[in-house]
Amino acid sequence: MIYIENIFVCLAIPLLLCMLFIGGRTRTFMLFMAAGMSVCLLSAYVNSFFMGLYGVSAAVAVVEITPVCEEVMKLLPLLFYVLIFEPKMRELPEAAIALAVGFATFENVCYLTENGAEDLMFLLIRGLSAGALHILCGILIGFGLSHVFRRRWLAFTGTVGLLGACIVFHAIYNLLISGEGNWRIAGYLFPSILIALIFVGKLLLPKLKAIFE
Repeated sequence: MIYIENIFVCLAIPLLLCMLFIGGRTRTFMLFMAAGMSVCLLSAYVNSFFMGLYGVSAAVAVVEITPVCEEVMKLLPLLFYVLIFEPKMRELPEAAIALAVGFATFENVCYLTENGAEDLMFLLIRGLSAGALHILCGILIGFGLSHVFRRRWLAFTGTVGLLGACIVFHAIYNLLISGEGNWRIAGYLFPSILIALIFVGKLLLPKLKAIFE
C-alpha cells in the first residue's frame, strides 16, 4: 500500500522551508510547485470518488474521468491567482508551468514508489510522455490565460476553450497509451513532439513569439 500523503509531506516540506529565505518570482515558482503537488494528491481522491460514483473500471476512468478532473483542478489555483492577486500577465505562464512541474513530479514519485526504478528506459519514456504531457498542458493554459485575460471580453470563453483543449490532449494521450503497438508509441511521443514544435514556432514565427512573451 502506498501512503501518498506521507510522500507529499516529505516532498513539500523542503519547498515550503526554502520559501522562508527567497522572494519574488522564485518564491512564486516554488509555491506553485508545491501547489501542483497538492493538486496531484487531491486529484487521486477526486478521481477515486468519481470512479466509485459512476462504477467504471480503471481503463474507462483514465480516458473519461481522469483528464477532466486533473485539468480542472490544475486550472483552479491559476484562476484564484489571477482573480485574487491580479498578477502581471507575463508572470502567469511561469506559475502554470511550475504547477505542472509539481504535479508531474509528485505523480512520477508515486509511480516510482509503487513500481520501482529498475527499468531506466521505461522511466525515461515516462518522463518524456506523462511528464511532458503535464508540461504541455501547463504551457497551453499558462500562455493561453495570459493572452485571453488581456482581453476581458474573451476571458470566460477563452478559459473554457483552453481547458477543453487541455482535457482533449490529456484524454488523447491516455487513450493512445492504453492501446498497443504503434498507437502506444504515438502516445508516448506526441507530448514531447508538440512541446518541441511550440518551441520552434516561438523562435521562428513572429506572431507566435508575441503570444509567448
